[in-house]
Amino acid sequence: MKRREFIRNTSFTAAGISILNFPVFGKNAPSNKVVVAVMGVNGRGTFHAESFSKLPNVEVAYICDVEENAIAKCMKSFANADKKPAVIKDIRELVTKKDFDALSIAAPDHWHTPAALLAVAHGKHVYVEKPCGQNPYEGELLVQAMNKYPDLIIQMGNQRRSFPTLIEAAHQVREGIIGNAYYGKAWYDNNRKSIGIGKKIAPPSTLDFNLWQGPAPRRDYQDNLVHYNWHWFWHWGTSETCNNATHEIDCCRWFLDVDYPSKVVSSGGRYAFKDDWQTPDTQTISFEFGNNKSISWEGRSCNNYPTEASSRGFIIFGDKGTLVNLGNDDYKIFDSDKKLIKEVKASEAGNGANTISATGSLDDFHFTSFAEAVRGNRKIISPIVEGHKSVLLCHLANIAQRTGRTLHCNPANGHILNDTDAMKLWRREYEKGWEPKV
Repeated sequence: MKRREFIRNTSFTAAGISILNFPVFGKNAPSNKVVVAVMGVNGRGTFHAESFSKLPNVEVAYICDVEENAIAKCMKSFANADKKPAVIKDIRELVTKKDFDALSIAAPDHWHTPAALLAVAHGKHVYVEKPCGQNPYEGELLVQAMNKYPDLIIQMGNQRRSFPTLIEAAHQVREGIIGNAYYGKAWYDNNRKSIGIGKKIAPPSTLDFNLWQGPAPRRDYQDNLVHYNWHWFWHWGTSETCNNATHEIDCCRWFLDVDYPSKVVSSGGRYAFKDDWQTPDTQTISFEFGNNKSISWEGRSCNNYPTEASSRGFIIFGDKGTLVNLGNDDYKIFDSDKKLIKEVKASEAGNGANTISATGSLDDFHFTSFAEAVRGNRKIISPIVEGHKSVLLCHLANIAQRTGRTLHCNPANGHILNDTDAMKLWRREYEKGWEPKV
């Protein structure tokens, strides 16, 4: 059986779905087709388009991007398709179209929440990549939107939540296989190069830079910003924490069954190079929770010597044992004497530093989960309220880093206590007329 077929079948089985869930015309009946539009297709978004288009009875009808080369790159994936997606460059025009069901968002971080809110306001379901927003305020807006539009789905791209093996592992930890699980340790290692000192020049003719900036207050174009390096500028990006720590921090929070922190500490900086990169390339973060549990994350963007023999992963420590994940759908469980008592090996080789997909076709579990939820065949496995809680930890870490202070937080909602300077970073200013609204 081919890998993708195995994933589909396993995902359906885990969800309790069979052919009997579909009308008598079969699973390919028009009433069950999910029609998707994808926004932001230079890298990860093309992966979205390719992945959705290969799922049963899912059609990618539109792609949306503001840069011509990105559009051409994505369209190559549909060179042999019977029906090619239409191209609409302006998301404000795209969401008004009546002939698609869901918007998949892989645009830069500063577009995540504004695009998602535009989509749900026009009756579209949303799959939005992490970090689902540029600041904590935007995450709260998405939760408000979920409550305002209860019939619409908003799912974040924390795809490990849909891996069957990790669902099994989380259940075992919560059931006590390693006793009282009290500490999660996560990490990410990469070998990113310097982005240099950019020059302010006119935007290339292939790029609508005004629309690329969208809700962000206008800045001059510089030649080391687009496509990827915007991640390292606070004005548009959210640092390596929201870019990559989100995944393993989300797993730690999930396995430990914790929500909002009571204390956040961060240390680090831009150490490896002297260039325009503003966010930390080296960062150590710790989160404390009110129930005697904690999470830590170490990120090294510019030194890829592996931690625990892997470029990324997480470890859950308990009073009777330990669970170790090395960045994929694998895990090992050890007892308190370090004896291996269970091992599940990775079902395919991954690449933890891959900027398109660190976990390859395993992501199909999450895409399938979303499509089946849109059809009404299953509950959403990762609602935005859970994604927001995990991303909020990363945003709080960034705020702690930028202010240089320990943050004390309300464990009921994560809000920063008694620190007006830190709370100024809870939200951003928006370009006039582009303010996101629920």
